[in-house]
Amino acid sequence: MAVFLAALCATPAHALTVEVDAPGELRPMLDRYLEAARAARLGEALSDEEVARLRSLSAETARELLATEGYFLPVIDSTMTRSGNDWALRYAVTPGPRTRVRALMIDFSGALAGSDRDRLRARSERNFSLKPGMPFRQADWDIAKTELLGPLLTGRYPAARIAASEARIDPASQAADLTLTVDSGPAFFYGQPVISGSRRYPESIIRNLSPLKPGQPVRLQELLDYQTALDLSGYYAQASVRIEPDPALAAAVPIRVEVVERPEKLFSLGAGISTDTGARVQSSWLHRDILDRGLRLKLDARLETDRQTGAAELAWPRNASGYENSLGLQHKQEDIEGQETRSTVLAAKRSRTRGQIETTLSLQYQTERQEIGDVLSAHNQALSANYAWTRRTVGRAFYPRRGHVLTLQGGGALQALLSDTSFARLYGRHTQYFPAGENGRLILRGELGSVLAQTRDGIPTDFLFRAGGDNSVRGYAYQSLGRTLEGGVASVRYLATGSVEYNRFFEGNWGMALFVDAGDAADSPGALSPVFGYGVGARYRSPVGPINLDLAYGQAVEEFRLHFSLGVSF
Repeated sequence: MAVFLAALCATPAHALTVEVDAPGELRPMLDRYLEAARAARLGEALSDEEVARLRSLSAETARELLATEGYFLPVIDSTMTRSGNDWALRYAVTPGPRTRVRALMIDFSGALAGSDRDRLRARSERNFSLKPGMPFRQADWDIAKTELLGPLLTGRYPAARIAASEARIDPASQAADLTLTVDSGPAFFYGQPVISGSRRYPESIIRNLSPLKPGQPVRLQELLDYQTALDLSGYYAQASVRIEPDPALAAAVPIRVEVVERPEKLFSLGAGISTDTGARVQSSWLHRDILDRGLRLKLDARLETDRQTGAAELAWPRNASGYENSLGLQHKQEDIEGQETRSTVLAAKRSRTRGQIETTLSLQYQTERQEIGDVLSAHNQALSANYAWTRRTVGRAFYPRRGHVLTLQGGGALQALLSDTSFARLYGRHTQYFPAGENGRLILRGELGSVLAQTRDGIPTDFLFRAGGDNSVRGYAYQSLGRTLEGGVASVRYLATGSVEYNRFFEGNWGMALFVDAGDAADSPGALSPVFGYGVGARYRSPVGPINLDLAYGQAVEEFRLHFSLGVSF
């Protein structure tokens, strides 16, 4: 038995000391909630009658507290002694045998009772965590009842409730028999949206973002997905999507959508630095309601040490079929590892997001001027059709601990259609996150790329590959792995990289990383010769996003390289 000295009154007259002698897992609870122990901690001067009252009251409280932990036959002895003007009160607690769950009976009423949804009822019963044979605790009993309703409340029965519950205790056999009745209420189905807060932008934007169709069964996840789509649309600073679980409205429950709109125009500035492309400054101007139809016009300029970009994009809001269309024009020039390019791209895109899947179909025309020292000077052009498919299961967390991001891309061009060379491009990248202990995670990443063509000549460099840098093979300069020429490194047709990284976070927002990267880029699969990079890093979860600092050793170049990126928007 552990003995705990609860408190000692600072006032000499009628001071009270309380000791609780109980098994270790029960003593902290008793010392916290017994009235006598609380009075002792307050250091109040107490009369003889008050001490006696606290002694008796605390004994009853101890029995009630022990009952919530499944001890219904405790033995509680108290002794009270006086030394001068001070009182010493001691409780010796023997909890006795613990009551365990002997039987469990769950009945269903409401619409679910008369339906053929045995699977849903079985799932709800599996969610009930207080199983026969487990110790009976009041807290576990309350939690289990909440968990029992979970599958119903998140599905088509948002009015579900516990209609009746009883825990019948048999002290003689230390057993608890549990019975519950769950009233599912009626099944709920979507009605029409009821929108508030839409003043500046067309209400059709809100309606077209909805994945909910009248007459479909209600699901909480669909309501959350709708709210997320509104948040990510760029038109609304806040969004709320909910239903009222009123059984009288179950046949066509209104979908209540409340939004707070963003300003129509926005000008922003930003600055940052990256070990890939150097220091940067950027500015953008956004108009969210061109022609009063919710069309977004964005002008963007980005100046980096090794790359400069200017772009304009006109984007339509999502239509009733779920597609978002855009037209864009971009001019870019860069000088990376001796490969100088100046390119102009005109692109039309159609994108669609459904749940965790995002797809983009694009048609683009690109012209490019490429130079590498005195050994290469070329003009390339291509009219290409491209398709991208991405699945994200990591949510919106900056540092996810589980899930994955998978991206697959395919595209190509024909020489007969405004292109210098016919080619087909295939690319895939997969990042998988695993929890590793309470505060750690394991990250596995791999990517493969291939350009199928008779020659690389005439193919714009944006369709080709190089490796190395922060998000590729650390320990090597950005895009330094490719075809080495006198004066620079040229892009090639094949790519393969991989990475294994372990992160562990400490108290607060700081963490560390250990990683191994490998990969290469070459003009044929047989020429791929992976190089390795090893390193350690620091991680910081800042309010504006993750900050990573890595020190990597490139085995092939026998050099250490620092990898770092940071950006701030104003």
